[in-house]
Amino acid sequence: MRPNIVLFGDSITQESFRSGGWGASLADTYSRKADVVLRGYGGYNTRWALFLLHHLFPLVKLFFTFSVNLQMADQTVQFVTYSLKSPTSEECFYCIVVGSTKPPVATTIFLGANDAALAGRTSERQHVPVEEYKENLRKIVRHLKECSPTMLIVLITPPPIDEEGRMEYARETYGEKAMTLPERTNETTGVYAKGCIELAGELGVRSINLWSKMQETDGWQKKYLRDGLHLTAEGNAVVFDEVVKVFKEAWLDASEMPYDFPHHSEIDGKNPEKAFQQKCL
Repeated sequence: MRPNIVLFGDSITQESFRSGGWGASLADTYSRKADVVLRGYGGYNTRWALFLLHHLFPLVKLFFTFSVNLQMADQTVQFVTYSLKSPTSEECFYCIVVGSTKPPVATTIFLGANDAALAGRTSERQHVPVEEYKENLRKIVRHLKECSPTMLIVLITPPPIDEEGRMEYARETYGEKAMTLPERTNETTGVYAKGCIELAGELGVRSINLWSKMQETDGWQKKYLRDGLHLTAEGNAVVFDEVVKVFKEAWLDASEMPYDFPHHSEIDGKNPEKAFQQKCL
């Protein structure tokens, strides 16, 4: 079974499978090597994302048994036997780990753009104070580590904000009803980005400072952001490049991963079974 890479985030993740999106590009890069799973939820902040954790990343449960003959796996439920020693005696037990499909090998957490919405402005419903934002991220990372201690976890900061671009978008979309003050500012979003990077260092997980990276380019406001917040094709390319870079620096280099089944060039037209026996058994 192919390993899974999960993309967890808000609308910037939800839109990533559109044509030219960073998620679609990842799926293409890891084609036949890993399944890239989209779990993006437009408008969500970290507070709301916490409600999704046990649904998207369920923890396994342990059931003790003396039977060691049951060992199977399919796409929905996995059973794995482990040998455990009783803490009160020398007697050896066996347990069956029952859970949903195998945890992902890697997860990107791309949240914060909505948390950074300003209190008292038009998007205040989404606002989460920065300290709570950091604590929510901490809970998400902790949960993922419980799911799999070996999972590659990557925290991605929110992108920078083009305040004038947000205002232009509001005027074009809502006309006279448009906001008169930006509901997000680049300065405030930078505080959340800093908190995200600090937390990643504290927890020992990988991170991408998208807020800083994009601002290294002149004219980033229009080059990378289509409405002052969401990404253009060029903005998606930046995210893709940064994620691939982090994956390679870790241990998830697509070029070094095997295909899940034989390449067609390895299949003998007169004896196809041989290739599948060698690769699949």
